[in-house]
Amino acid sequence: MSGNGFTTCLWFDGNAEAAADHYLSVFKDGKIGRIGRYTEAGPGEAGSVMVVEFEINGQQFIGLNGGPQFPFTEAISFQIRCSDEAEADYYWDALTGDGGEEGVCGWVKDKFGVSWQVIPPGAIDLIADPDPGRAARATAAMMRMKKLDVAEMRRAADAP
Repeated sequence: MSGNGFTTCLWFDGNAEAAADHYLSVFKDGKIGRIGRYTEAGPGEAGSVMVVEFEINGQQFIGLNGGPQFPFTEAISFQIRCSDEAEADYYWDALTGDGGEEGVCGWVKDKFGVSWQVIPPGAIDLIADPDPGRAARATAAMMRMKKLDVAEMRRAADAP
């Protein structure tokens, strides 16, 4: 891992390595870096994974097995700006599968509790439309959705 930019540290409860492996199976452009293990000095069990460095889509992460004290919340999420509807469907299914859950307005929580926003192309343009009426109608439609349906958002924006 390079020394430039930012590295996001994600605090896990003993499953950081499994999470890194999962993210590498979901995001095709990724790799595992160094894995640090607890020693006899603790606080974790000697030999167990303390940290795992990984990279997905050019973003550097460290998974830290810190314990149950600090669970993930929706206050922090990662946006996935998709190039087409098929890619949005792929990420939606991959991140909600195997214990993940759907949220509202394009948000999902993966099986580790990390929140993601799956953004299909055109969604941001609709809610940021320079015409306040179009933006409001698109946003109102989005607020009723789980997975974002850009065609429906566009129909709402275009409605009189």
